[in-house]
Amino acid sequence: MTHLPHLVTDLGLILGAAGIMTLLFKKLKQPLVLGYIIAGLMVGPHFNLFPTIVEMDNITIWAEIGVIFLLFSLGLEFSFKKLVKVGGASSIMAGMEVVVMLLLGYLTGKILGWSTMDSVFLGGILSISSTTIIIRAFDELGVKSQRFAGLVFGVLIVEDLVAILLLVLLSTLAVSQQFAGTEMLSAVLKLGFFLAVWFLAGIFLIPTFLRKASKLMNDETLLVVSIALCFLMVILAAQVGFSPALGAFIMGSILAETTKAEKIEHLVTSVKDLFGAIFFVSVGILINPAMIVEYAGPIALITVVTIVGKMLSITGGGLVAGQGLKTSIQSGMSVSQIGEFSFIIATLGVTLKVTSDFLYPVAVAVSAITTFTTPYMIKLAEPLYKSVERVLPARWQSSLNEYSSGAQTINTTSDWKLVLRSYFINLVISSVILIALVLLAGRYISPFITENVVGGIWASMVTVAITLVLMTPFLWALAVYHPQKEAQGRIWANRNYRSLIIVLEFVRIGIAILFIGFLLNQVLSEQVAIIVGLFIIGMIVVFSKKIQNFYIRIEERFMANLNDREINAASSMAHTLVPWDAHLTSFEVSPESVVVGRSMLELQIREKYGVNVAVIERGDHTIMAPTRNERVFPNDRIYVFGTDEQLDAFRAFIEAEVETAADSDRGKEDISLQMLVVSAGSTLHRKTVRESGVREKTKGLIVGIEKNGERILNPDSELVLEEGDIVWIVGSPWRIRQLEDAKQKVVEV
Repeated sequence: MTHLPHLVTDLGLILGAAGIMTLLFKKLKQPLVLGYIIAGLMVGPHFNLFPTIVEMDNITIWAEIGVIFLLFSLGLEFSFKKLVKVGGASSIMAGMEVVVMLLLGYLTGKILGWSTMDSVFLGGILSISSTTIIIRAFDELGVKSQRFAGLVFGVLIVEDLVAILLLVLLSTLAVSQQFAGTEMLSAVLKLGFFLAVWFLAGIFLIPTFLRKASKLMNDETLLVVSIALCFLMVILAAQVGFSPALGAFIMGSILAETTKAEKIEHLVTSVKDLFGAIFFVSVGILINPAMIVEYAGPIALITVVTIVGKMLSITGGGLVAGQGLKTSIQSGMSVSQIGEFSFIIATLGVTLKVTSDFLYPVAVAVSAITTFTTPYMIKLAEPLYKSVERVLPARWQSSLNEYSSGAQTINTTSDWKLVLRSYFINLVISSVILIALVLLAGRYISPFITENVVGGIWASMVTVAITLVLMTPFLWALAVYHPQKEAQGRIWANRNYRSLIIVLEFVRIGIAILFIGFLLNQVLSEQVAIIVGLFIIGMIVVFSKKIQNFYIRIEERFMANLNDREINAASSMAHTLVPWDAHLTSFEVSPESVVVGRSMLELQIREKYGVNVAVIERGDHTIMAPTRNERVFPNDRIYVFGTDEQLDAFRAFIEAEVETAADSDRGKEDISLQMLVVSAGSTLHRKTVRESGVREKTKGLIVGIEKNGERILNPDSELVLEEGDIVWIVGSPWRIRQLEDAKQKVVEV
């Protein structure tokens, strides 16, 4: 009889139990993750009714591969560009939740008498919500289109990155066994540096490679290449001291920016599901039911802390971010669970042997309970809001409404802000690349030259020469490049600011010289390093034009790769309409455009230009098929469908700027949200919005009206203003103050 290895029999047992539980939990309409955990419990060493796993070491290896694929798939859905687009509100909410739950988890562990390490890991376990469970619950309840759902998705994106940071910090803490501030800071800086290096290099190289090799790739080769890239990054991450899961996440996020992202995600899904099932079954195998019974009290306490703590922290973060009471409560009630990353953090503690045996099953039990409660929490959000609204004093409600409205104030971007931000981004990116090149030279180039080419001082000289050639474009960018040349030119035109611009230029040049000195000082004496450094600076000045052209080509290649997915999507959308003599294109609305503040009805775009407005993108919000009352705001992106001739005429219209004598005299005006109360003696009293003349007199826009306690957004132009109505106007404060006499109450918010 042929003998089967235990690896094969164990794998068959795991997948058989997982398959049965998958069918059962599908029938019960429950999360499959819980089914896998229960399947693991059934075939684990603590349950003797069914055959039991023999070799746990092999299953642990399969589970580690499962974690790699889970993080790789999460990276494919993540995308660093999504993180950049996440609004400030979601960032504030996620930051508050993570800090609060870390503290609550740590304090709860201490109250229960647990060790410091157990308490710290408990805080990490409780601080991350489950993306999978939340998305599934939103789909089932049909709330994905609601405003709070967009905020929650933003919170989850930020949490994904925080979870990666926690993995690094907890690993560092587990090794050092003490809260060393310098070690923690070093770990964070190291993580930030390698994230930047991998992302910049990955975006520059990988999309180009996939594009060049696309003709050779079918589904099979694309799957193999994608998984190979994933494991290469896993190896690289392990080489520099990070967890393999981090490498998988980074490669997934890089591939998410390519045109092959959706295809790769589709191909990898089956592999991810297979190994993910093995991972979650292994989670169940490690559960000791007796341990859960013994720690039933702590499990109940931690469950309450998780649900209440997450609800209050997210709700509080939403209120601080000015999102209003209802939206904040709905967001808070949606994220009151722990999930996949919590298992990974708990697994990290077990792997590093720094946490007690009971912490893992406790975390799994809390996850199971909070997973079951999630749909009910989301359903109870609106009734809870109504209850809170009834008991909340009217004065508090009014204050919250005013704060929420004030948080939406429109700010104009100054030239100084543009210049300083571009300088900072340029400094960070150039510095990261230059440091990476110096480290690359010291670790790889120098040993290779010493062993295979020449030795002694000549090896050092050759290494320096090669490294400087690689560094030259980025030294030029750091010292000379002006990403915001127009804004800097406008600042330079003001003589009062020229000295500051000169100081900034000298600072940039000084930093570039420091990088050159840092490299040369590794192999040369100080005097020789200074002479060689001055010579190099002179060469950069002499060949500045050629270096500039080379750097511009590098930057253009990087930006093309970074935006390749969006460009390809837009192109595909246009090509689907080729049989018609029309296509879809987009326009960004300038703050000075004549269309700003006007509704679709007032603009009559279709009637005048024959084009159709299909979509308006406003920040993270997408307005599909805008209605006649939808208004256009500064920096909106409008997607328009029409022929070339129609689009050219519309472009001339939308790019036309408003020019008035008053505007020319005053230059750039401050824009803010103003509150105006209609009194009996007001010229607005008993007039419609159209008859009020607010637009003509103030160049402002009525964005909302509070009437009889009801808040009306984008009011109809025929709405009549009555005494006591509160009118919210976006516009210039000095213009709005001129609207009424002393009887009219105007409050700037």
